Amino acid sequence: MKKVGVAILGLGVVGGGTYKILTEHRDFYKKNHGVDITVESVLELNKQRAVNLGVQENKICSNIAEICSNPDIDIVVEVIGGLEPAKSFVLAALNSGKSVVTSNKELYCKYSHELEKAAKKNKVGLFYEATCVGGVPVIRALLDNLQGNKITSIMGIINGTTNYILSKMSDKGASYEEVLKEAQLLGYAEANPTNDVEGYDSTYKLSILSSLSFHTKVPYTEIYREGITKINIADIKYAKQFGYALKLLALGKDGENGIEVRVHPALIKSTHPLAGVNDSYNAVYIAGDSVENVMLYGRGAGALPTGSAIVGDIIYCATHPNHSYSTFKNTENADPSTKFVKNFESEYYIRLSAKDKAGVLSKITSLLGKHSISVSQVVQDKGETEGQAPLIMITHETKEHNIEKAVADINATGIAEVNSVLRVVS
Repeated sequence: MKKVGVAILGLGVVGGGTYKILTEHRDFYKKNHGVDITVESVLELNKQRAVNLGVQENKICSNIAEICSNPDIDIVVEVIGGLEPAKSFVLAALNSGKSVVTSNKELYCKYSHELEKAAKKNKVGLFYEATCVGGVPVIRALLDNLQGNKITSIMGIINGTTNYILSKMSDKGASYEEVLKEAQLLGYAEANPTNDVEGYDSTYKLSILSSLSFHTKVPYTEIYREGITKINIADIKYAKQFGYALKLLALGKDGENGIEVRVHPALIKSTHPLAGVNDSYNAVYIAGDSVENVMLYGRGAGALPTGSAIVGDIIYCATHPNHSYSTFKNTENADPSTKFVKNFESEYYIRLSAKDKAGVLSKITSLLGKHSISVSQVVQDKGETEGQAPLIMITHETKEHNIEKAVADINATGIAEVNSVLRVVS
């Protein structure tokens, strides 16, 4: 039976979950996959944490050199997070002839070109299923199961923190600030939640997923990004009234005019499968030219779901000796021949505070028409401030730059103030 030695760099939440799965399922993997996977070493400065998990003291290392020089280690698992020392450790492992499995989406997004170059040079594997959507096997689906398709679009809820916040705002009618505090107390949000709530985490993941889907490098710097910090409970209320749910969506499209990639809050029809993805769950909705639509759904984070993805990569690496790499030229920047659509088209939700008098609606629609924007739905609500009334519109499809110009013109009139602009996904 093939023996495979593993080292885990970091025994935090995900590293601890990975260690638990590997040790508890060792006999199961021997019986069903024909490999004997053992944890030969861990890199953990907090020795007591490692001991509490059941790691033998002689297997606890304090530096990467011990890992790289150990001939019994075949695969190194990086779950430290951040860019350094994670990047240096991963490169050291690859250059010492060991395959690497990582869950570090920021590292892989920003430096996959360097990591893959080292993996190719040393003829070892580089695996990253756990970088995107936790325990949902979307990377393997794109690499293997859907490779017979030309992927035309990928859309998903790929950050559990923001989905939890928006779900609770919708269920409870609570403000963003209230729900964020609750999410922090429950451990769904970090003390500094910027990476999640401003959309950076989703942007890193979309860069990885869209590069795989469209077979060309899609750097995170090409992705339009907008977070959820400005979402008002009023927007969620009116979205429901129009038959929509409000979600932070990551969208990638490969069309005639180029690749369109964006992360932002969006209204999505309540009948769409993604609209029903709530709390900390994640889902990815993929369209292929042959398969049509496929949705993958599950836990997007956590010790065991993410550990499941990591262990899946370990077993795949152990049972597939011929390693494969990107289907595209993996460089730091996009290929010069790849075109990106910046002035994308969408339907839009616009919420205004307008003067409550005759002719205002006509003037606003006239300004919208000036920029080739037509309105499909409109609601004028009763205002809480005398002389002001909320005016909510959903437009037909138009270009992003048209909306930007129209909003500036409306705000300049003095008869209305645009409070919110959100994209609508058909």
